Amino acid sequence: MSFKICVVTGTRAEYGLLYWLLKEIQHDSFFELQICVTGMHLSPEFGLTYKLIEKDGFSIDKKVEMLVSSDTAAGVSKSIALGTSGFADAFNELKPDIILLLGDRFEILSAAIAAMIARIPIAHCHGGESTEGLIDEPIRHSITKMSHLHFTSTEKYRHRVIQLGEQPARVFNVGALGIENINRLSLLDKKSLEDELDFKFNKKNILITFHPVTLEESTAEQQFKELLFAIQDLKDTHFIFTMPNADTDGRIIIDLVKEFVNKNSSKSKWFTSMGQLRYLSTLMVADVVIGNSSSGIIEVPSFKKATINIGDRQRGRIFAESVINCEPKRDEIKRAIEQVYSSEFKSKLESIINPYGTRNSSAQIIDVLKGLNTTDLIKKKFYDIQ
Repeated sequence: MSFKICVVTGTRAEYGLLYWLLKEIQHDSFFELQICVTGMHLSPEFGLTYKLIEKDGFSIDKKVEMLVSSDTAAGVSKSIALGTSGFADAFNELKPDIILLLGDRFEILSAAIAAMIARIPIAHCHGGESTEGLIDEPIRHSITKMSHLHFTSTEKYRHRVIQLGEQPARVFNVGALGIENINRLSLLDKKSLEDELDFKFNKKNILITFHPVTLEESTAEQQFKELLFAIQDLKDTHFIFTMPNADTDGRIIIDLVKEFVNKNSSKSKWFTSMGQLRYLSTLMVADVVIGNSSSGIIEVPSFKKATINIGDRQRGRIFAESVINCEPKRDEIKRAIEQVYSSEFKSKLESIINPYGTRNSSAQIIDVLKGLNTTDLIKKKFYDIQ
């Protein structure tokens, strides 16, 4: 009888991180893979990306609708309620042996709550991290306390999960899941990427991915305008924008991106969803990633490329030396861009070490899951640090 693992995914980025783990589970006869999709995957506004999951050869067992037509705080709270109800029904029907979750978004919180109440063990990836500017921070640690098995991206984060009272024997440092995409995908060369994107790169190229800082009150518009002011007069430079997630005030940024690209169509283009192959291939071509996405912190250093991390969204994370932190002010962003193109900084990039590792995480996770005894997982004993 197969061991049923139910994997939940709510965003395009999260699915990209889970891709190789899903493949490993799918191809191992020891397991029966179940996939629940929710959130942005089911939204026409965000590209109906569940279709990409099916195109990759996966069967979707349940679609849990939870997005309401609002990016306000009240709208997000209502989405969590809808999601919890939907996952309760999904898990009751699928009856998995374990739920596997990644990260810290509100969609994943809904799944964790439903699994906890149903007494289904949870395996959680990327716990122990810190993003002090986001509601993701308390959500992540809440999911940790509802989970029974933990796969962290660094040793420091492993210790932080243990600090939260989790048993050391159930916490494993496997590195960041996104590194595996870099190791295993055959990335597109520049010409092929230009054909895929229908976009010509220039002498200088910048990838911009900016999201609202969800623990701040209505700062998204002004912060993003400061970024646009900082880049608008750059010479010989082309821009690729990726759209923000379904967070509070996300639509403000979407509108500003579209307005900028409409006015600068010869040198810029936006994408709702690039997919992992095109996104990572763009990192090979780009000189720098500007914004406040976790990708700029976790994956970009592996390409020995620069990241300009704006504001407090990622404050608290471990940073490679390729990351330049700056305030969301146009003059500071301009100075950071000048630093990126300086000969001194370029030479430093050659010796950058990614603190999130170089390993393939999925095989390590599979080994742990195969040796798992679920009998005693549910009743957790709090681990006190002496």
